[in-house]
Amino acid sequence: MTIMKSEPRSVENETLPVSLAEISRAADRIRGRVTRTPLVHSASLSRRARQPVHLKLETHQSIGAFKLRGATNAVLALNPAARARGLVTASTGNHGRAVAYAARALGIPATVCMSSLVPANKVDAIRALGAEILIVGVSQDDAQDEVERLVESRGLTPIPPFDHADVVAGQGTIGLEIVEDLPDLATVLIPLSGGGLAGGIAVAVKALKPRARIIGISMERGAAMHASIAASRPVAVREEETLADSLGGGIGLSNRVTFPLCRDLLDDIVLLTEDEIAAGIRHASREEGEIVEGAGAVGIAAILAGKVELTGPTVVVLSGSNIDARVHRDIIEGGAT
Repeated sequence: MTIMKSEPRSVENETLPVSLAEISRAADRIRGRVTRTPLVHSASLSRRARQPVHLKLETHQSIGAFKLRGATNAVLALNPAARARGLVTASTGNHGRAVAYAARALGIPATVCMSSLVPANKVDAIRALGAEILIVGVSQDDAQDEVERLVESRGLTPIPPFDHADVVAGQGTIGLEIVEDLPDLATVLIPLSGGGLAGGIAVAVKALKPRARIIGISMERGAAMHASIAASRPVAVREEETLADSLGGGIGLSNRVTFPLCRDLLDDIVLLTEDEIAAGIRHASREEGEIVEGAGAVGIAAILAGKVELTGPTVVVLSGSNIDARVHRDIIEGGAT
């Protein structure tokens, strides 16, 4: 299924839950605390797509994922009393690591709730940053229920993984960098889960380049935002194991920020099979020299699978590198791209 729109959507005359001004303030707030990641040309993907293709390497963040931007902005925006109560979040891995990293930098205690589906390498990385870890249930929704219980019982301050204006504004700083580095861009391919990354980038890019197309890329197994947009409202989906584990989980039935952003600003959503995601991981390693987790490889995978039609300079966001080493080795040795 596709939600492709005949004409790119812009943010002109739109009332959106996050603005370009908020994203610009986020860029000022997090400057010096996160990496301004490189945008590099991909000769191999450009040949395949017959259009210039560039890779936005969020894999080069200090925690190996874009999530550091949104978490850092949200934590820095808190007042001192909220920080002092301690932080809590639900995560499929990378956001929890980002919150733990930002909290440690500011001397704030953090608790991260995760389901049993979160890979062990991501759990261990969060633990190494000093956060308290709670493994709860078998889904992101189960982990979020525990967050809400801790907010009520212990008074902790929640830092949501995506449905929060400050988190989205932080992720949107990627869009500012993309436009600055590639002013003539035509298309951006973005991993799509809860919508914080895609929504934030879409606001920034559409405000500065209204004709640019924003395409969200997800997996066939449990793509919650895709299902919600198809239903015209947030819906629950069954969370399944997938190579793109960071894209798992629901968007929240009371979603107020990322659902309207993705519904209104995404020009298309593409879904991928597990074999296609694996091909993206292999290509990233063999052709681009980048270790990329499944969620981060979906833009590459969509191009390789011929599921996106590119009409000009394109940016593919590589969102994270935190893949289990054994899984990565098995995929790389598993066959040709």
